[in-house]
Amino acid sequence: MREKVKALWKLCFDDSEEFVEMYFRLRYNNKVNIAIESGDKVIAALQMLPYPMTFCGSEVPTAYVSGACTHPDHRNRGVMNRLLSEAFGRMYRNGTFFSTLIPAEPWLFGYYARTGYATAFRYEKRTYRLPKEEIDASPSASENEEFQSFTDYNEEAYHYLNRKMHERSCCLQHTDADFRVLLADLKLSGGAIFTLSDECGVRALAVAYPDVSPAVSHTVPPVVFHIGELFSDTPETEHALLTHICKSMEVESLNIITPCTDRHTGFDLGMIRIIQALPVLRLYAAAHPEEKLDIALTDEYLPVNNGYYRLAEGQCTYHRTPLPEQPHEQLTIGQLAIKLFPTEQTYMSLMLN
Repeated sequence: MREKVKALWKLCFDDSEEFVEMYFRLRYNNKVNIAIESGDKVIAALQMLPYPMTFCGSEVPTAYVSGACTHPDHRNRGVMNRLLSEAFGRMYRNGTFFSTLIPAEPWLFGYYARTGYATAFRYEKRTYRLPKEEIDASPSASENEEFQSFTDYNEEAYHYLNRKMHERSCCLQHTDADFRVLLADLKLSGGAIFTLSDECGVRALAVAYPDVSPAVSHTVPPVVFHIGELFSDTPETEHALLTHICKSMEVESLNIITPCTDRHTGFDLGMIRIIQALPVLRLYAAAHPEEKLDIALTDEYLPVNNGYYRLAEGQCTYHRTPLPEQPHEQLTIGQLAIKLFPTEQTYMSLMLN
């Protein structure tokens, strides 16, 4: 199965041979894969990669849909729709709370919305600039600061990254294994993890990659480095780290990706789908005891979620039939996700997209 899915991936995606081999060595396995076959060929496939996510004060299991693709000869025939339906069923049986994904093309946001996903993950961009005369100047680190860059596993860096990511209230998290996959991807792209430390440990961390191919990045300084994740203890340590990166990479600017601070700004990145409505709503109710909701929920792909939900005083109860004399808000599973997830509070980063 692995080689069949790999062949379909190569046909559908414009990824380098090195990336494909890395993905199928470190990320793919038959347990997370689901496929549709015709004869001896795989005509559609996707992988359901497990990621924990912080949600309403808890950490819950999610499945990130990766590598969703259909053979060109079988498109526009409902094959992917059927595959997603089967995937949702497997996720539900596995106890998954949410499914997430990053659409490969803008038009796919509408396609996935029809299967119950809602756009929830957004990001903002900002640019850090360092004048050329400062780049050429000698580094100005204090005696207690140590600046490092690496692509090999570093336990202290991972623990700092993990701690900082868990400070976000609604965020896809990365396990130790995910961190190792990230490092492998950084090696392919010519990127690195940069840290600034003192006697107390890591004080700031950035995940950076260039905007040029790996072959070029090793010989010619890239024009811009992209910062896919940035954490620091203080604004001063952040500034110091970014300055060190500019100096060491000989670049004048860094494009930094950050969580949105306002729902009306930023760019759409990813989508989320509720797989298990009742446990999700119970967590939400406990975290929002002031909210009172009566919901009539419909889920075309997972009818087990259909029913009537009451949220009041921190509790959520489920009923197969409507409560008497109680008006219910009619919601689809996608509309429920929109209601539960203010976009400025949800975030994902460091995905293999």
